[in-house]
Amino acid sequence: MSKVLIIDDDVILSGLFQDYLEEEKFQVRTADTATEGLQLALQGEFDIVILDVMLPDMSGTEVLKAIRKQSHVPILMFTAKGDDVDRIMGLESGADDYVPKPCTPRELIARIKAILRRSEITRQQQQDESVIQTGPLQLWPQLRKALWFDSALELTSTEFSLLETLARNAGQVVSKNALSEAALGRPLARFDRSIDVHMSSIRHKLGQQEDGHSYIQTVRGKGYQLIK
Repeated sequence: MSKVLIIDDDVILSGLFQDYLEEEKFQVRTADTATEGLQLALQGEFDIVILDVMLPDMSGTEVLKAIRKQSHVPILMFTAKGDDVDRIMGLESGADDYVPKPCTPRELIARIKAILRRSEITRQQQQDESVIQTGPLQLWPQLRKALWFDSALELTSTEFSLLETLARNAGQVVSKNALSEAALGRPLARFDRSIDVHMSSIRHKLGQQEDGHSYIQTVRGKGYQLIK
């Protein structure tokens, strides 16, 4: 039974989502302040954290950054409907995905299940796998460990899944939709910039080649390619 932590000061909405999630056989804990939510999230007991951007004692983005310093637990952000700034800031700070408020319980549950399903599939695929290596990049999927030029590469869960997908197809173009399916567990929606934001973060962490070019190329109209 998967454990879900909801951090949101809207007690009524959190209670509604909790009821629906428990009907779907999830174990749910709620926190209505950033302080309490952060303490719970860092205990390592939850399979996924649902985090609202707007909290009374600390912004959701600050909570996200604090969690990311110590944990790779999947984080789904609640953002204001149509607010691209909150979405981009959340993704850049390490969120795995976002869902705009207001949203239906069905949509929230679908996003949660997609993230958890992706994690479970990844774990199953990793059981008999050894290291994935292409150039200076080494990935241990089972451990979610990455080395870049023999130095530890700190990646969020979504970033790891994206880089793993590119590494498995090094030298080939991978479409944004394929990357979204692999990393987010859902098709890429129209005008959704999630993959672009995550890829920008990965590029920043990898740095540039000696000639100043990125190790990950954008193929306009097609997708992304990891240089082999």
